[in-house]
Amino acid sequence: MESLSRHTDYGNVPFDENIALANPLEQFAQWLTQAEAEDIFEPNAMVASTIDPDGSVSSRTVLLKGLDESGFQFVTNYTSRKGKALLANPSISLLFPWYSLKRQVIVYGTAIKASDALSDEMWNRRPQGAQLASAASNQSEPIASRAELDAQLAELEKQYPEGTTVPRPEHWGAFHVEPHAIEFWQGRSMRFHDRIRYDLVDGLWQITRLQP
Repeated sequence: MESLSRHTDYGNVPFDENIALANPLEQFAQWLTQAEAEDIFEPNAMVASTIDPDGSVSSRTVLLKGLDESGFQFVTNYTSRKGKALLANPSISLLFPWYSLKRQVIVYGTAIKASDALSDEMWNRRPQGAQLASAASNQSEPIASRAELDAQLAELEKQYPEGTTVPRPEHWGAFHVEPHAIEFWQGRSMRFHDRIRYDLVDGLWQITRLQP
């Protein structure tokens, strides 16, 4: 496997303390905007890692669907594996891997079940097809075949034809992630990368450079 011995030089685009914004959420918004401008596929895709009730760690890719001055939002089925994990243990890590920019952002925080109002707002933003798919799936639960899954969707499509309102299921909604630390990673030549970490201490963000 050639990729295992390949060594790619990541260049010398710096990310220094003197150019880092004081607020990491503003810095993240700036980097996300730059990722969007580079036409990266799904720039809002992030790897969400959670802790199951038995202590196991699990990860999956989800999409960031909201960003404000207090944190990050995404949606899920609350009865899915990640939903159950977060309701039992709200600790979460989010990883944004922008490989073509030689950048990544890692968020460490606490996931809080969002209000019904926010969940309704995010549900109403979804195309009807995505609403139907979310309502039809008992996420993370076993099913005998794709045909059975397709049948569940077809039944809902009959119930809610195009143009009708699909109600938000009670088990579907948003989580709001309040960060307590955010690390910005910029790849550099010779693997001598820039790592700038923000930590929330007594309500204020403190900036620290980490060795690569």
